[in-house]
Amino acid sequence: MKKIGFLSFGHWANHPAYSTKTASDTLLQSIDLAVAAEELGMDGAYFRVHHFAKQLASPFPLLAAIGAKTSKIEIGTGVIDMRYENPLYMVEDAGAADLISGGRLQLGISRGSPEQVIDGWRYFGYEPAEGETDADMGRRKGLEFFKKLKGEGFAEPNPNPMFPNPPGLLPLEPFSLGLQDRIWWGSGSDSTAIWAGKVGMNLQSSTLKFDESGKPFHIQQAEQIRLFRQAWKEAGHEREPRVSVSRSVFAIVNDLDRRYFGHEASRTDKIGFIEADKRAIFGRSYAAEPDQLIEELAKDEAIQEADTVLLTIPNTLGVDYNVHVLSSILEHVAPGLGWR
Repeated sequence: MKKIGFLSFGHWANHPAYSTKTASDTLLQSIDLAVAAEELGMDGAYFRVHHFAKQLASPFPLLAAIGAKTSKIEIGTGVIDMRYENPLYMVEDAGAADLISGGRLQLGISRGSPEQVIDGWRYFGYEPAEGETDADMGRRKGLEFFKKLKGEGFAEPNPNPMFPNPPGLLPLEPFSLGLQDRIWWGSGSDSTAIWAGKVGMNLQSSTLKFDESGKPFHIQQAEQIRLFRQAWKEAGHEREPRVSVSRSVFAIVNDLDRRYFGHEASRTDKIGFIEADKRAIFGRSYAAEPDQLIEELAKDEAIQEADTVLLTIPNTLGVDYNVHVLSSILEHVAPGLGWR
C-alpha cells in the first residue's frame, strides 16, 4: 500500500443527527476536510458523483476550490458517470481544475451505476446511438474524453476568426500536461477492468463488483486487478498503471467509535442485485481495535494488489469526527500495513 485517501459520498439531509443539513454544508465541509486531510499527511481526497440526489453532483467547482486551498494532496472522483457528460466540455473543466491544483487531479470516470431516476442521462440530453446500450454509451464517451485530453488538434479553424489561430487543427483549451495519465476507470467487472487496461486508464475498484466466481469479494477483486495489469502489459503501455480499491475501515479507539461502528465488527460480504439480471457481491466493512484491523486487512488480497486504498467516510458526522476517523487509521493502522 503506497497511498491512502478518503472517499466521501457527500450526503446531506435535514436530519437532527447530521452535520451536513444542506448542500452548502456538504460542499464547504468537503473543502475543510480535504484541507485537514492534507495536514494529517493523507494522500488523497476523493468524492462520489451522483445526480438527482442530495449528494455531491457536478464535481469540478469543488475540485477547483480544494485545489486552490491545498498544495499537496491528490484530488479526485470516484466516479463521474460518463452517461451524463459532454466529453469535450468536460475536457475543458478538467483541464482548468487541474491547472488550478497544480496537476493534482485524479479523475475516476465510469459508465455509472443505477441512479435515482429512470435513465436520468436522457434528461441531460443524451441518448445511446443506434445499437448501443447506455453502458456502451458511457464507455464511448469516457474514451472520447480520455483521448481528447492528449491535447491534439482535431477542429477545423475558422478562416476569419475573432483572434488569430495557430496553424493546423485546433485542440481544446486549457490543456493540462499529464492529466491523461491521471484518469481512472471505475470497473465493476473483470471485462471492463481488462478494457481499461487495454485503453490505458488506471483502475478504480470499489466495495462491490459483479459476482463472477462465487469467491470471497477480496479474492475476486484481486483477480480483477491481476487481469487489468495483464491487459495493460499486453497493450504495451509505457508507464506503470495505478490501482485503487475502496474500503469501509474504522479503528475503534474510544467509546464514541464503538457506539457508531461497533456493530460493523461482525459484518461479512453480502450478495445482492444492483441491476435486475446481475448478481453482485458487496465487500465487508472492517471495524475493530487497531491491532485486529491490521491483522484482518493484511489478509485482504485486493489491498495487497492495489497501490491506493480509498477509505469511505461518514461525511454526515462532520469534519471533526471524520478527521478523528482518518487520523486513527493513519496513526494506528496504516503503518502496520506498510504505508510509508
